Amino acid sequence: MSIYLNKDSKIIVQGMTGGMGSKHTTLMLEAGSNIVGGVNARKAGTSVELGGQELLVFGSVKEAMAETGADVSVVFVPPAFTKDACLEAIDAGIGLLVVITEGVPVQDTAEVWAYLDGKSTRMIGPNCPGIITPGESLAGITPHTIAGKGPIGLVSKSGTLTYQMMYELKDFGFTTAIGIGGDPVIGTTHIDALAAFEADPDTEAIVMIGEIGGDAEERAAAYIKDHVTKPVVGYVAGFTAPEGKTMGHAGAIVSGSSGTAAAKKEALEAVGVKVGKTPSETAALMREILQGR
Repeated sequence: MSIYLNKDSKIIVQGMTGGMGSKHTTLMLEAGSNIVGGVNARKAGTSVELGGQELLVFGSVKEAMAETGADVSVVFVPPAFTKDACLEAIDAGIGLLVVITEGVPVQDTAEVWAYLDGKSTRMIGPNCPGIITPGESLAGITPHTIAGKGPIGLVSKSGTLTYQMMYELKDFGFTTAIGIGGDPVIGTTHIDALAAFEADPDTEAIVMIGEIGGDAEERAAAYIKDHVTKPVVGYVAGFTAPEGKTMGHAGAIVSGSSGTAAAKKEALEAVGVKVGKTPSETAALMREILQGR
């Protein structure tokens, strides 16, 4: 089992013909993803060879879905055009929309987030590494060689910490690892992923990685207390960040005691989540739980 993405997922890439799009489409194909085409209105009707496959370029997401049966779209378009790309995919009824693009204006993301209400699309991102179900499919930029299948579910605000945690726990492996992105407004939250992992019979334990800024981790802690029965370990990035300074992700800004790593750690530990001081310590906590089964 997995969440949101599996070997049967049919993926299209919006922006497949661009530099980043073509590079990562090739890497997704290497990961075993079923890429069925790309979207670029200016190059509709052409094709490109990537990863030894001839992939058609369609003029719209709607056309690509009609021709290929695609149910996932990965967005690699410049920030200025990301909102329109997302709205097009949502209007077409794509099931999963993975937005990799960094630097999308928060107002644009907020408009897309509001537009999602009542629609059938689930959005992951923006500014995220995407989602990987090891051995089955990758929709995004996570290196597929760092970990195989196993019983751990991973949800993370940080891309690089997603990779580190997968590598540190590669001896156990993952059902699905999802990078939700660190922007102030995102489509899929920690809580959404926690609910999906709780419902997935093959996920036996969950790693949750947060970072300073906002109150997402505190809200996730409240959700874990009421709804999650599986063991959860956590890590919060940013213990040494100075107050009032934006660090890394656009959402990582601390105001007073609100949003600090210490406050988040305290909230998580209060509901039984073991929180590591470093990513390696967090991995060790998960290893203890799995070895003690």
